Amino acid sequence: MILPRVVSAEWRKTVTLPASWTGAAVALLGSLLITMLNAYAVHADPGGRAFVAPLEIAFTAMPLGTVGATVIGVSVFSSEYTNDRRITTSLAAVPGRVLTLAAKAIVVVLFIAVVAAVTMPLTIGAARLVIGETVSVPAAVARCLGATLFWILSGLIALAITVFTRSGVVPLVVLIVNSSLVSFSLLLSKISSLGFWLPDMAGRRLFGGAQATEGGLGTVPGALVMAAWTVLLLAAATAVFNRRDA
Repeated sequence: MILPRVVSAEWRKTVTLPASWTGAAVALLGSLLITMLNAYAVHADPGGRAFVAPLEIAFTAMPLGTVGATVIGVSVFSSEYTNDRRITTSLAAVPGRVLTLAAKAIVVVLFIAVVAAVTMPLTIGAARLVIGETVSVPAAVARCLGATLFWILSGLIALAITVFTRSGVVPLVVLIVNSSLVSFSLLLSKISSLGFWLPDMAGRRLFGGAQATEGGLGTVPGALVMAAWTVLLLAAATAVFNRRDA
């Protein structure tokens, strides 16, 4: 079949991109660092701790992984438009632009899933080691799956937006600022309920626990809304990519 071969080629390209590993490092090291800082603060002052369970401390840091997922999603496509314009070679080698973009989307999903599979157990384990309390395995698995889904959908949204812009600069700046500094969706939700229907606010309950703030959609409806945004943006990106010049 053609698709597995194209996915394999895109995977090889992705793992050779420094930006992909930068995104992975941000997700892993950033989440681990924040978890360790919070865990040591709890360990030093157990009577005044804000989060009782190591799981809560670990998942307070997990949203930072969204930045890493964004970098991965952006780099997979923007790398085609660097100085050597590899997009020309890529399109010449693959029979169909839809196939090319589908392969890139699959690689984004797989790469982020691998990063999450490494990051989340390490982060939870570090919190447990410092705090010294047990962790419910079913609860940990459920929250890891939810957070992984959020990261994957965020990466795919970043991929779709990069298709529109071709350059990675604008998507990186806007999406990273929105994920780490000022959430435009959160600000909008303060004045209108429409903010809760934007992707990041809709899916925020996938992290569970401390991230499940007041108002907005529940976990399952929110995940469905975020997934719908992802599908819509990818469909629009596919249409644009399929019709315009390389």
